[in-house]
Amino acid sequence: MFSEKSAKAGVTFPKGFKAAGVKAGIKKSGNLDLALIYTEKEAAVAGVFTKNAVAAAPVIVDKEHLKDGKAHAIVANAGCANACTGEVGLKNAQEMAKLAAVELGCDPYDVFVGSTGIIGVNLPMDKMAAGIKAAAAELSEDGSVNAGNAIITTDTYSKACSFSVQIGGKEVRFGAIAKGSGMIQPNMATMLCYISTDANIAAPLLQKTLSDIVEVSFNMISVDGDMSTNDTVLVLANGEAGNAEIKEGTEDYKVFYDSLKTICQELSKRIAADGEGATKFLTINVHGTKTFEDAKTVAMSIAKSPLVKTAFFGEDPNWGRVICAVGYAGVPMMPEKTVIKFGDITVYANGLGAEFDMDELAKVMAEHDIEINVEMGMGDATATVWSCDFSYEYVKINGEYHT
Repeated sequence: MFSEKSAKAGVTFPKGFKAAGVKAGIKKSGNLDLALIYTEKEAAVAGVFTKNAVAAAPVIVDKEHLKDGKAHAIVANAGCANACTGEVGLKNAQEMAKLAAVELGCDPYDVFVGSTGIIGVNLPMDKMAAGIKAAAAELSEDGSVNAGNAIITTDTYSKACSFSVQIGGKEVRFGAIAKGSGMIQPNMATMLCYISTDANIAAPLLQKTLSDIVEVSFNMISVDGDMSTNDTVLVLANGEAGNAEIKEGTEDYKVFYDSLKTICQELSKRIAADGEGATKFLTINVHGTKTFEDAKTVAMSIAKSPLVKTAFFGEDPNWGRVICAVGYAGVPMMPEKTVIKFGDITVYANGLGAEFDMDELAKVMAEHDIEINVEMGMGDATATVWSCDFSYEYVKINGEYHT
């Protein structure tokens, strides 16, 4: 279903979208650091943002621009978060939108902005202005790869995907680019995620759909338990596919919902797997609680435990750390009803450590992708959280981040 090999994969896969990524000189590395995404035809837009009370300037600007539900472009940079920068930062974020609007011939309120990088540093607006101008000149249907690479920070690769489905007898396409590797904890992850589609759907329904889907995708991942100041997910739908407007409660809506959910969950998994210094991708399935919220709380308790994460890095099947995290999650539980499995191997049951083949369990612990399965025996609700281990490299990356 997902395509990444084509130059037109990613955010430019849907009809009518162009993108570019350029070197504006913001990153110390000199790598690509400014991205521009554009649709000439006006798009409906939906957005979900960090719940951190210390929201970065781009988040404040985007929330204001979201009010009319219309968009033509997104401009985003890496290397500077433009967070905790006061009135200057807010003016700079607004100026980003204005500079892009001039180049693209649209209203500044139809331009959304994003920044990621070091907190507390002002944007170099002379470099931003030149970068935006250069990006506008380089917009193309082959520009998604560069745009994706321009927004990454400590990521080991740019997350991108694209696919198409049939809706109302028309081919409807979806594409996305995303970044996220550290400071990952709902709500949401430390991420910039930009999704494009040529579906015909009104902004209010698009917003409702995205808000619902975020709860079972981007809000179900954790790398290190820290919530960013800049988290942003935006979806632009320009209607170029030519399908009849999608209405809630119809079969067309179900296909659209499932498609957007698929792309959001796929990106969520990739972000968790690419956690800073990660060597293991952990899928934590919790079953048998009374509510989804309870299941999510237990799964997050396991995902955020440094002791659990370091055990999996060391390939140590220390189930005691997992049952400990279940026990202090604050959710009703009965130890004698709880069952814990690493992969398909039961390691804890009936309030005690289970008998298992150590050689077989060692094979599970040596895998890159590992499932932790918890059965609570208290109800019918379930939740899945995606996470990763803590390695020596995580400490090194974050110990040296500012320098």
